[in-house]
Amino acid sequence: MAKHIGKQSMEFEKDISIISTASTVGTKEGEGPLREYFDVILTDNLFGQESWEKAESKIASDNLKLAINKAGLNPSDISYVVTGDLLNQCCGSTFGVRGLQIPFFGVFGACSTMGESMGLSSVLLESGGAKYVLCGASSHFASAEKQFRFPMDLGTQRTPTASWTVTGDGAAVLAIGNEHPYVRRITTGKIIDMGITDANNMGAAMAPAAADAIYQHLSDFGFKPDYYDVIATGDLGYVGQKLLIELLKEKGIDINKNHIDCGIEIFDRELQDTHCGGSGCACSAVTFAGMLYNKLRHKKINKLLFVPTGALMSPTSVQQGESIAGIAHCVGIEN
Repeated sequence: MAKHIGKQSMEFEKDISIISTASTVGTKEGEGPLREYFDVILTDNLFGQESWEKAESKIASDNLKLAINKAGLNPSDISYVVTGDLLNQCCGSTFGVRGLQIPFFGVFGACSTMGESMGLSSVLLESGGAKYVLCGASSHFASAEKQFRFPMDLGTQRTPTASWTVTGDGAAVLAIGNEHPYVRRITTGKIIDMGITDANNMGAAMAPAAADAIYQHLSDFGFKPDYYDVIATGDLGYVGQKLLIELLKEKGIDINKNHIDCGIEIFDRELQDTHCGGSGCACSAVTFAGMLYNKLRHKKINKLLFVPTGALMSPTSVQQGESIAGIAHCVGIEN
């Protein structure tokens, strides 16, 4: 069984194998630097649907099915699906999963959802309570703008610190097996709130949570930062990345040489005018399911610390002047 390590970590004894991934992205993401790694690139972000929200559900549904197919399985083989999104009550996932008829755990970790879903899926497998678990996360630029900021029809000017919510869905099938890569350990993040209230500055809100989770992960397991080939945070963007590096340096940890951020990797900042970078549940999910998983499978990366980051807010909390709480979850993956 899994061992509880340090303050907030777990180490798995079983070989929890990531046997397949699938990534579906929108048109803008398909024009970015990671386009070669995605399974499906949409030509229409509405995906033939009546609304952005329905489009997001269809993206999630189709991509979850794709992950199952790539694993050589049928939906009936999957014990549980663990997934979530940014929309109120996670309705993007709810309506995306309903046709699969698979037992469903809906989770909300904002943009950290892929890390949360992978961690919980691993716990299910380690417990012996599941054979195959499908995990994922989705978001949509237009549905997120409509819910959290301004409807696109208004043509509102975006601030320099604003990020671009990724349209897409990333999914993975996990099982006990002998196929690399494996989920070896997790560190579940704490909610860290530094009083940030600007919904257009997600990087500043999430960076302290990322720093706290990475510091705790390394402390719990007694690792140096260079134990991992790559430490990949979720969607801090350019502002959040700078803050993260500074915060960890204050704790005596230097990740300059092996840190990347999914929000920076997914778009070309200059050519695509994405300001601070990418964000949204799908940002880390599609980057992992696409580029990072590909590099793990081909052993270009052998040890990855995957750290999706999230800003735990809602339209109601923002309207009532509540600060934006951050969270991050660490998933240690190795060949």
